[in-house]
Amino acid sequence: MTAVWSEFPGASLMLPVGRAFDVIEVAEAAGRHALARLERMGLPVGPVAATPDGRAHFFVAPGAAAALPDLLYRMGWDVPAALDLRGLGPGTHITAPPSDRGDLGPVRWLRSPDPDSASQPPEARLLLGTLAYVAHRSGT
Repeated sequence: MTAVWSEFPGASLMLPVGRAFDVIEVAEAAGRHALARLERMGLPVGPVAATPDGRAHFFVAPGAAAALPDLLYRMGWDVPAALDLRGLGPGTHITAPPSDRGDLGPVRWLRSPDPDSASQPPEARLLLGTLAYVAHRSGT
């Protein structure tokens, strides 16, 4: 990414989801609340980005998007579609921080990647209970 930005300053970069990581997306306010709770509990949290359209992207291990409906159901969320939470997996792309989305503004890190979390993002099941609970509370 650094090489691209040195050649094309301010260029927006898109990251393919589903290879090295999947993404769990929630509303930004819920994501900030969940991130604080997860860090307080000492759970492994990977990178988290905030989009200018008010969403938070939690980077998790690949395969999470496909497993999400079943994981939520096993956690007691009978109608996962009612939660403001979705999985992004293979075939999708996200804008890499600090890329700019034009008039909307930049994507920014809420939690920057570190060498461990960037190369081995956490399993979604470790974060999902808190993310689902906070997304549910934010939607009511």
